[in-house]
Amino acid sequence: MKKRAPATPDLSRRSFLASLGLGGLGLLLPQPAQAAKTSTDQELVTLHDLSRCVGCGACVAACREANAAKFPEPLRPFPAMVPATSKPEDWSTRRSVTDRLTPYNWLYIQTARGQYQGQPFEVHIPRRCMHCQNPPCANLCPWGAAARESNGIVRIDETICLGGAKCKTVCPWEIPMRQSGVGLYLKLLPRFAGNGVMFKCDRCAGRVAQGQKPACIEACPYEVQDMGPRPDMVAKAHALARNMGGYIYGETENGGTNSLYVSPVPFDILDAAVTTGPGKPDLAKAPDKMADETRMAYAALLAPVAGFVAGALRLGSRLSGGEDKSGANKPQPNKENQP
Repeated sequence: MKKRAPATPDLSRRSFLASLGLGGLGLLLPQPAQAAKTSTDQELVTLHDLSRCVGCGACVAACREANAAKFPEPLRPFPAMVPATSKPEDWSTRRSVTDRLTPYNWLYIQTARGQYQGQPFEVHIPRRCMHCQNPPCANLCPWGAAARESNGIVRIDETICLGGAKCKTVCPWEIPMRQSGVGLYLKLLPRFAGNGVMFKCDRCAGRVAQGQKPACIEACPYEVQDMGPRPDMVAKAHALARNMGGYIYGETENGGTNSLYVSPVPFDILDAAVTTGPGKPDLAKAPDKMADETRMAYAALLAPVAGFVAGALRLGSRLSGGEDKSGANKPQPNKENQP
């Protein structure tokens, strides 16, 4: 069973800026990656018992129905991009695709088949954003469009995302997917900006904010998933793994995530058995991308710039009539380390 690696020391953005005489910029910073933990706003984890999943797809259907109002409606024709090698990404004519992640399908079932200990296995794995504890997408987005909330949900603000795909590039699983022809870039620099908006699971943030569970959890007829405070879910994952002689994925990957999987088959064997590629993430060990000192320093240097840019983009979005289609689901700043 996997043991949790020692936590990487945090690099305080506030301390870093203060040393440069820029502490006052803290009000404009994008939300910190580390979540505040209080009795009323706890870091939540989803736990997947893969021994229960039969691959019925009820969770996929529920996700699509619950998030349909957030799906992009692109404008055509798409602007010709500069350089010409920048091509639009259009999934709007393939909305029915459910065998991979797309801007219209934030959850899909990945299936692994093979032999383990002389016995055949078939394991179904619901895949979506892992909601990392220290997400590189939120730390390294140059527009400040990605953010981690104090309850552990990592979200992309569609009203200011320019579709530059930095979040996808730095994600160990390349989870976010881009849809062209939507977003603020059309009103700013349609030929030179990021070419759309990035989309991914937001763990039904609006439902969670109202004390409800994500749609995928509620819809599952086999109780594959559960969600609760991180200490409880980690303890439950370890107990489940002990009882089934199984293995845990997500506790230490990329420095720790808020999506835990427990499987009776080792994850390296599952990884070798699943189909991977664009929109189909692997199950590799995924070392902590933010443990690299260069990335941490870059994130600290980027923070004030991203803060200013995010503020300017939000103002531009409001002035241009841009709205968050999900209303109350708009990401809210994490108040940890704020004045």
